[in-house]
Amino acid sequence: MSLAFALAKPLLHALDAEQAHHLTLQALKFGPRLGKGPITSPLLKRRVFGLDFPNPVGLAAGFDKNAEVPDAMLGQGFGFVEIGTVTPLPQAGNARPRLFRLSEDGGVINHMGFNNNGHAAALQRLIARRARKGIVGVNIGANKDSTDRVADYVKGIEVFQDVASYITINISSPNTPGLRNLQGRDELQGLLARVNAARKTKTPMLLKISPDLADEDLRDVADVCADAVDGVIISNTTLARGRLSSANANEAGGLSGKPLLGRSTQCLKTFHQICGGKIPLIGVGGVYNAASAQAKLDAGASLVQIYSALIYQGPALVHEICGGLEGA
Repeated sequence: MSLAFALAKPLLHALDAEQAHHLTLQALKFGPRLGKGPITSPLLKRRVFGLDFPNPVGLAAGFDKNAEVPDAMLGQGFGFVEIGTVTPLPQAGNARPRLFRLSEDGGVINHMGFNNNGHAAALQRLIARRARKGIVGVNIGANKDSTDRVADYVKGIEVFQDVASYITINISSPNTPGLRNLQGRDELQGLLARVNAARKTKTPMLLKISPDLADEDLRDVADVCADAVDGVIISNTTLARGRLSSANANEAGGLSGKPLLGRSTQCLKTFHQICGGKIPLIGVGGVYNAASAQAKLDAGASLVQIYSALIYQGPALVHEICGGLEGA
């Protein structure tokens, strides 16, 4: 944990979680540019989905929903950054409060509901940074009141395929009613057929899935994805709770952070075994140190992502993880 974050943490944690997040984004957006760029070394470099990653530790979607600070976060050392989730039209998301720290458990519960400024705002910012280096993926979703959610994903492909390093199809958020139904075999086949028909570039396309899928459902997803996507991100947040001691443990929404580590890593391992290692995977959910990142890699991931742990440990975490992986 850096000294700057150690000093700022008590102030940030005294605020409502969403207010603290907004303040952090503003500091990154308008404050002095810190950091030297993505951490890299011969031992950390990875080539996945046809892209060259300087290191395997990325920033998960949700932190920078509107592509406001991707370069600031790359500057913190991340090997790649994923912005979003972005929907075609701006939407406010669910009622506040909707983001809760579980400090005693090292976790977070959110029921944000894809709050974002829409495709046009994110696209403008990504075009403005187009000449800069760094891998920036775009996580796309569907508007809550859309009459054709698959069409929303098609729009996401059409809008971002020329400016994104990769695009993630997010059908696994528990906070948009009915969205996870698109993970069913028939629904997923239809979705991927339509989005693939819209692809005009070689921009890699990934699918992000839930950790709450049963093994038989994971087999269906693996079968459908075999020739339809370039990779799978495992996983989004969980609706399961388990043993939690924090006061906010019973809030509605998806659980992330340390309590998700075991569930998401087992899901990752099972999917890797089902697909025989033929589909590149990104492991996300509960990563908070080098050992937990290594557990994802050992379970079959080529890359990992973090987000919730930053709330408790700050941006120096990416350096700690990369240092541990390099020395492993």
